[in-house]
Amino acid sequence: MRKIPHNPYDLGRHDLPALLAEIHDDVRERIASGRFGTLADYIPALADTPSDRFGMAALTLDGDLHTVGDACEPFPIQSVSKVHSLTMALEAEGDDLWKRVGREPSGDPFNSLVQLEHEHGIPRNPFINAGAIVVADMILSHHADPLDDLLAFMRARSGNAALDVDCSVLDSERGAGFRNVALANFIRSFDNIHNDVAKVLELYFAQCSLRMNCVDLARSVSYLADRGRCLVTGEQIISAERATRINAVMMTCGTYDAAGEFAFHVGLPAKSGVGGAIVAVVPHVMTLCVWSPGLDDKGNSLLGGYALHRFTRKTGLSVF
Repeated sequence: MRKIPHNPYDLGRHDLPALLAEIHDDVRERIASGRFGTLADYIPALADTPSDRFGMAALTLDGDLHTVGDACEPFPIQSVSKVHSLTMALEAEGDDLWKRVGREPSGDPFNSLVQLEHEHGIPRNPFINAGAIVVADMILSHHADPLDDLLAFMRARSGNAALDVDCSVLDSERGAGFRNVALANFIRSFDNIHNDVAKVLELYFAQCSLRMNCVDLARSVSYLADRGRCLVTGEQIISAERATRINAVMMTCGTYDAAGEFAFHVGLPAKSGVGGAIVAVVPHVMTLCVWSPGLDDKGNSLLGGYALHRFTRKTGLSVF
């Protein structure tokens, strides 16, 4: 008789605290041996982050939270914020959003200008810088106080009322954001930015400068694991269909031009940021956030990706 395989979504099979502790020990060994990647020093405020930091949080849809390491230490979330800004823009624009931003992997670095010339100012996806700048423009078009509304959204999703912009990181973003300024103006030349470019960039830089920790971020994406329902407030934030679509774009585009490798090794919808965080979603089960500030050559957390790889290999909690 054929043996029926176990159900990987049965969390009762897994000792999550023990597993996270094991992953933490593995990561600490790698840090001790110097295998922790490179800091994003082109943003000066990120260059001072201690490279030996590592935190991980796992939040089940039953509300059980498990953490290890530096999971409660705040850091600038950078491009992880693009998940939340996309959610806000989709609620405002609906599917018309996809007329101005694509849904395909870029195959180029996250801050590349190359494709915009050939594709008439339509960014490949909302998770590269060009796409997120267009998304920020959409938010400006629908919100009288866009930053206040973004902060309110993030505070509600994370349950952290004190969440705010890190002003030192914001100043760093403004001072070092020449390529993003170029991207925004180039997109404007194709009439795919409708508001004042300086205001669009200010919102974009501010969202990247939000300061959160692994627990905040794991909570903040819970609606993507629970068919659009926020675990913190119990509200239906978006439709189940829209949550599915955001997860799909995270899977194919959320880790820049390493999305294929990430899907192969981890197998979860995820979004990374050059601050060293990666959020990942196990649909209908849980959310995860890892943070380790050292990056690989694609701009993703080197040890964060390793930790998620270990987690899905040990638990079988992959979408594949």
